[in-house]
Amino acid sequence: MADFGGADLEAFRTEVRDWLAANYPAELKDPNAKTDPEAVWGGRAFDGASDPQVTWMQRMAEKGWTAPTWPKEYGGGGLSPAQARVLDQELAAGRYRPALLSFGLWMLGPVLLEYANEEQKKEHLPRIIQGKIRWCQGYSEPGAGSDLAGLQTKCEDKGDHWLINGSKIWTSYADKADWCFCLVRTDPSKKHEGISFVLIDMKTPGVETRPIRLISGESPFCETFFTDVKVPKGNLVGRLNGGWEIAKRLLQYERQNISAGFGEGGSAGGASGDLAQIAKTYLGLEGGRLADIDLRRRITENKMNFQALRQTIARSAAESKAGNGPSATTSIIKYAAAEFAKERSELMVEALGNQGLGWEGEGFAPLELTAVRGWLRTKANSIEGGTSEINLNVISKRVLGLPDPK
Repeated sequence: MADFGGADLEAFRTEVRDWLAANYPAELKDPNAKTDPEAVWGGRAFDGASDPQVTWMQRMAEKGWTAPTWPKEYGGGGLSPAQARVLDQELAAGRYRPALLSFGLWMLGPVLLEYANEEQKKEHLPRIIQGKIRWCQGYSEPGAGSDLAGLQTKCEDKGDHWLINGSKIWTSYADKADWCFCLVRTDPSKKHEGISFVLIDMKTPGVETRPIRLISGESPFCETFFTDVKVPKGNLVGRLNGGWEIAKRLLQYERQNISAGFGEGGSAGGASGDLAQIAKTYLGLEGGRLADIDLRRRITENKMNFQALRQTIARSAAESKAGNGPSATTSIIKYAAAEFAKERSELMVEALGNQGLGWEGEGFAPLELTAVRGWLRTKANSIEGGTSEINLNVISKRVLGLPDPK
């Protein structure tokens, strides 16, 4: 592909548009086409599987467009930020399904590019781009959630390998993951300076996962246990006891991408659908407008907030792609996104009235049951990726420069 610059962006846009139209699997052109919902996450389970979603992922990966701005030498697209925006615009305009959803793309890959050695980059980045490995995050522990630096999962140097013992909690999709990027304690005499960042194959003997059932009825989070787990020395990323710096950087990427996953149309585990249209259907119209004046005002404010949020996320992403990386402002975005998503789901349930009280059984439409469960799921939005309270602390100290309370 030619290396298009400013004046040539429209030519690049045409090339992108033509390529997408020619390579999008015919089976997926039907908006109601059914695929395995897990296929978009990739991983060992879907390596070589005959699913149109996998075909789409493979074609985009061959192009490097699952990670469009990553260097070509690792399998990325090597696109400029401007070209990546064009690709995003054309994917949205054509209503193409995501080719790959991946913690490897959103969180691990960026820090590997920044902190990993060349051997680690060549081993892991191509497989992330190709969707061959599904990753999970081993951060929080039963006694180290908000105070993450208090983690106690022990990692001992055994000469030719690391030996890990301990447990993690709220490990998203650990039961489906192939590998885990994990924070471990390598020096018990120090807090922040005694943490390291290691990569663990989930098939290693001694690794066990147990899904946690949530009030929404789903089990996306897990407990993860490590019992005498042997990890190769080469799986340490960055310097020994230098994991806290990597952890903070990765959390910035995580918050940035969690925020990007929220949307006015409903996402990040919340209720889905057009809120205004659903409210009109259930509450009726008066003069062509939603009859409930107060609810109409609150829905309008929520839609305006989401519009402002999307523009802020786009601006933050552009600054990040320009080479600055994510900043502490991601905490502002994460906090706002969680609050707006919870508010939206509450408005949805309110608009449904009595039909927003269902859990299962006859008398409730699928949308109504999904709305209730989505509303319950959004309670986790203010916890995952750093609690809202911790994000407010980050904002006060690193954005506003406020002193610690006395």
